[in-house]
Amino acid sequence: MKQGIYDHFHPDEKPFVDRAMEWIERSAQQHELKRTDFLDPRQAQIVTMLANRNPDVSIRLDGGYSQAERKRAVVGPDYRSLDNEEIGISVLAVNGIGQARLELDHGDFLGALLGLGIKRDRIGDIHVHDQFCHIVVIDEIADYLNIHLRQVHRMNVLTDVLPLAELQTVIPKLEEMSLSVASMRLDGIASDVYRISRSKIVDPIRAGRCRVNWKSEEDPSEQLREGDVVSFKGLGRFKVIEVDGVTKKGRIRVKIGKFI
Repeated sequence: MKQGIYDHFHPDEKPFVDRAMEWIERSAQQHELKRTDFLDPRQAQIVTMLANRNPDVSIRLDGGYSQAERKRAVVGPDYRSLDNEEIGISVLAVNGIGQARLELDHGDFLGALLGLGIKRDRIGDIHVHDQFCHIVVIDEIADYLNIHLRQVHRMNVLTDVLPLAELQTVIPKLEEMSLSVASMRLDGIASDVYRISRSKIVDPIRAGRCRVNWKSEEDPSEQLREGDVVSFKGLGRFKVIEVDGVTKKGRIRVKIGKFI
């Protein structure tokens, strides 16, 4: 039975599938309530798919705000209402000392947190503003970070823990570009987006450094579709915003949004 389930997922996802199946089975059979750490959209999709296969289980996803990318899941027996269960999320506010602008980016804050020994799945979305940053974290580490986070990429900072209601979000900005491509192949479009030759973009794909919709993709010929989000380690990520027909020469017009 398990092998049949594994057929629906990438081999790299097997350990997470096993963990998710355990959460669901314990909720169904032992009536336990499981509150996960933060899940990326692909992990959230996996947990939801597995939970939907079991009529004795219900699931709720919450990342602190309606458009959250990273979310915690609450998994429980189907007879238990999950709407009123505490999701366990706090907001860590980070402010620079004596500077009008932070001059820091998402990677700087994430690196500082990981440098304190915090695992990635304990951290939700990171919202970088000009003068401060709001970081969504699980309740259990909020006080620790409030005490120990005193520097972000050589900049001294002050912190405070805020209630979730005071979270100020940032909508990701996209640098739009219009491409004319021969096909919707992953390697061809990524080559144009990052301005790297197709031969050079193939290597990181085959090395497992590419994800499509947060799922590992190692096939350079994978066909992209409207709405797909593609990320490369070290290069950033982009979204296929629109596929806008075919030119007279048979090429496909595509609008891409590169996250900045």
